[in-house]
Amino acid sequence: MAVKTTQAEVGVDAGEVTEGVHQFIEKLQGTEKAALGAVRRFVDTVNDAFPDISEDGPRRQIIEAAFGMTEKIVEASNKLAVSLVDLTGSAIEGQAGSSS
Repeated sequence: MAVKTTQAEVGVDAGEVTEGVHQFIEKLQGTEKAALGAVRRFVDTVNDAFPDISEDGPRRQIIEAAFGMTEKIVEASNKLAVSLVDLTGSAIEGQAGSSS
């Protein structure tokens, strides 16, 4: 025998869940901006410490590695946000389907 559960019985409001997801995404965006700011400061430090001797010198390699690391961090946080949105959407749809 299947038991139907409404959102009210579970105590979960789709609007609250959606708001929570939006807050989470905003926090991720803030984290991404902070990471980019840290890389900018790092690049400035590298520029001050290493003279620009050649195209393939240590300065360029260090800067490219820093940007590569930042790209991976931002990509991972974007994947996390997309997964969270997908899971939340599925959960809300599942709750809506079980209450009808």
